[in-house]
Amino acid sequence: MKEPLDPDMFDPICPSDLMPIRIGDKWAGMIIRCLEGGPRRFSELRVPLRGITAKVLTQSLRGLERDGLVSRTVHDDGMRVEYELTPLGRSMIEPINAVCAWAEDHWDELIDAREAATFDRAG
Repeated sequence: MKEPLDPDMFDPICPSDLMPIRIGDKWAGMIIRCLEGGPRRFSELRVPLRGITAKVLTQSLRGLERDGLVSRTVHDDGMRVEYELTPLGRSMIEPINAVCAWAEDHWDELIDAREAATFDRAG
């Protein structure tokens, strides 16, 4: 039996919309991260992806499936559906790791730029 996803695997003060480099939609990179350890059910994905609605998660999963990054398996009982990275999706892990490392190295600069832009618009 695999470990459940850590509900705190994504820092709530680290919004994905701050990241200037995006893979797919706002949630795609985080979904790929959630699937890195193996197949997951829809309800499992919602645990660490706080703030995502069922509708948006469905749209993101469909987009990832359309792009060949995620496969969807309906099990024989028809009651269980799992999502899993395809080999193509798994090949995204290394670039995502690089983007995350870059963001960590430049986080303060990103925050400063965002705050300056917000201040300029308000002022």
